[in-house]
Amino acid sequence: MLKGLSLIIAAIVAIGAYMSAFTVHQTQQVLIFQVGKFDRALTEPGLYFKIPFYEDARYIDKRLLSLDSPEQEVITANQKRLVVDAFARYRIVDPLKFVQAAGGNIAAANSRLSTILNSAVRRVMGGESLVSVVRDKRAELMLRIASQANAESVDFGVEIVDVKIRRADLPEANSASVFSRMQTERQQEAAEHRATGAQIAKRIRAESDKEATVIVALARQEGDILRGQGDAEKNKIFAEAYGKDPEFFKFYRSMIAYENSLSGSNTSLVLSPDSDFFSYFNKSRQ
Repeated sequence: MLKGLSLIIAAIVAIGAYMSAFTVHQTQQVLIFQVGKFDRALTEPGLYFKIPFYEDARYIDKRLLSLDSPEQEVITANQKRLVVDAFARYRIVDPLKFVQAAGGNIAAANSRLSTILNSAVRRVMGGESLVSVVRDKRAELMLRIASQANAESVDFGVEIVDVKIRRADLPEANSASVFSRMQTERQQEAAEHRATGAQIAKRIRAESDKEATVIVALARQEGDILRGQGDAEKNKIFAEAYGKDPEFFKFYRSMIAYENSLSGSNTSLVLSPDSDFFSYFNKSRQ
């Protein structure tokens, strides 16, 4: 009888110990409620105990959580429509407030935080131009969106760590129109560049032709001058040779005449022996 009672007591103690002991991991924080009323928060990892049936433990994630927001259209300050895809990362910093505001349910909290994030995106981007959103001030805008979202999300016990913009583009129909316009503009620029290049090439060719004509004319002029000088020098030499030995000069001139007359391979001459053409030979025989 006593042995059986001891076993029952041991079993009750074991069950009580099992139900009262719980572990808090590094990625968790725990709220302890006593009959539905908050008692304490456990944020450090380790082994803890609670009173079974009297105390209840609620586990809350303390890691960085992602908040994906659906794409939305935003109208910028210069009335341009943009499709914006943004997301945020947040951390639960006040678990009790998180439980009170969202019931400790992350999915429910994400739904309400998504509304806050979308509103902040519209407010911030709606006050900026298209160029600022797409290129010039993107990093600054993300910081401003995070700041505005934080001001509202504090009521949920969470802190928005950062906000990122995945995409901020024109709607598809507008993108096609803009692309077509940009393509037309680039084609016009290319045509202008080609026309300008053709004009410059034509001018360069005209200047080159002019310079070539001048160079050829100068070369011909210089050649004529050199030939004239050569002919003058040749005549001078001939004159001096004729003055020194007229007979040799006549002989030389006759040889040149014979050479020029008989230079062709098919040349035939029919002359009388007493022709003037052979006057030098006739005289030499007399």
